[in-house]
Amino acid sequence: MSDDLVQKAKDNAKQNFKDGLNCSESVFKAIIDTGVTGLDTETVSLATGFGGGMGLAGNNCGALIGAIMAVGAVHGRKNPLEGEFKDRVDRLYGNPGLYRLFNGMSHEFKEKYGALDCMKLNEGYTEWFEKDRFRECMKMVIYAAGMAMEYIQKGQKEGYTQPFGANVAGRV
Repeated sequence: MSDDLVQKAKDNAKQNFKDGLNCSESVFKAIIDTGVTGLDTETVSLATGFGGGMGLAGNNCGALIGAIMAVGAVHGRKNPLEGEFKDRVDRLYGNPGLYRLFNGMSHEFKEKYGALDCMKLNEGYTEWFEKDRFRECMKMVIYAAGMAMEYIQKGQKEGYTQPFGANVAGRV
């Protein structure tokens, strides 16, 4: 794995967040700016609504969503209708299967921060614009960008055979 690309992603994300991008935009743009996705900068618009846990609703952390989007930009299905139905389903759920790569991201993030929801991650702050809250979110943004790059590289190196963590489908 290229530690240089991981560090570049983290540095990009930190600067993006300092420059006023939201959490999701900061992470997604950080990966785009490393050059690994082949996407244009205007695709960052896809991440805008996920800041603050989906438009400040406090749901899934926007930094994590930006990371998952970035990994999807590299490893996601470019033509999801390709092949027969069974092949399309196996490409997600099988072994190898794309969900195996993505599944680990939320588990790793939750293990590190104790929650996935923005509201829970920020419950100790009385004001959204508190500097301490901003600093804590920045740490999550930096971590999520580094994790995204690590998972991009993991998928390139290992493919999609990772064991599933807990999941709604009961897959192993």
